Amino acid sequence: EVQLVESGGGLVQSGGSLRLSCAASGFTFSRYSMSWVRQAPGKGHEWVAAIKSDGSSTRVADSVKGRFTVSRDNAKNMLWLQMNALKPEDTAVYYCAEGYGESSWTSTDFGSWGQGTQVTVSS
Repeated sequence: EVQLVESGGGLVQSGGSLRLSCAASGFTFSRYSMSWVRQAPGKGHEWVAAIKSDGSSTRVADSVKGRFTVSRDNAKNMLWLQMNALKPEDTAVYYCAEGYGESSWTSTDFGSWGQGTQVTVSS
């Protein structure tokens, strides 16, 4: 059974940092590109960042460029999102999901999803 479990969310002040983790199990993690996707209150899903299966290439949304970094460790079946210089508009539930997403992707373009972790940025 595929499992993606996010952690690391919380409440942080504007300008602060958080590091989200995603623990993968039940599938060959190293064969899959992965993404982070977020959903702000009352809004649709927004792709945030993606990384290729071997970690050789990454991309991030324009809204987080220069602030967020995606990484992975295939030996540990782990995916991370380092978030710096957080802003109130980054407040959302953050999900890890299978796929090398981009800004045009909708939620149905991704494969398996985790249950999400809440990030709240106070002003």
